[in-house]
Amino acid sequence: MIHLIGTNAGLVWRALNKGGRMSIKDIKKETKIRKEKDVYMAVGWLAKEGKIDLSEQEGEISIWLAE
Repeated sequence: MIHLIGTNAGLVWRALNKGGRMSIKDIKKETKIRKEKDVYMAVGWLAKEGKIDLSEQEGEISIWLAE
């Protein structure tokens, strides 16, 4: 499971590097990660490593690469 989360984190990072600020829905579509929970686990991995920034506005989470 840890390997899958790390792999998905790489997919998410590359999607954000290419597309800039994205929603969870956009990330799921771009990465083709099937389960939303898998996207959230990958995002958590990247957040813990300080690789991304997040904000929430009107219930929508936006994610982008940290500077």
